[in-house]
Amino acid sequence: MERFEAYDEALKDFVNSRGWNAFQSPKDLAMAMAVESAEVLEIFQWLTPQQSLSLREMPERKRAVAHELADVLNYLMRLAWAMDIDILDAAREKLEINIARFPAPEQ
Repeated sequence: MERFEAYDEALKDFVNSRGWNAFQSPKDLAMAMAVESAEVLEIFQWLTPQQSLSLREMPERKRAVAHELADVLNYLMRLAWAMDIDILDAAREKLEINIARFPAPEQ
């Protein structure tokens, strides 16, 4: 949790020091997040399921996926700020909904 909070503050400092919040509405941030998500998809677009798994063993390709996922995370966090949503609270709430909706099979 501390790592997330520290990153949240570092990202806020980065964005605020550049004045970016003044120019990016929730709509803009949602669109940017979708574009970054598409860049993740592009990496996997023509791979078989097995080939996609093999990217974990290719440092350069794995790093490319990591950077695109980071871009998605950054826009997700910024959109949550713009909408005044605590993203971890929202994720916990949604997890509880999914636990109730999809109970684990009995063993």
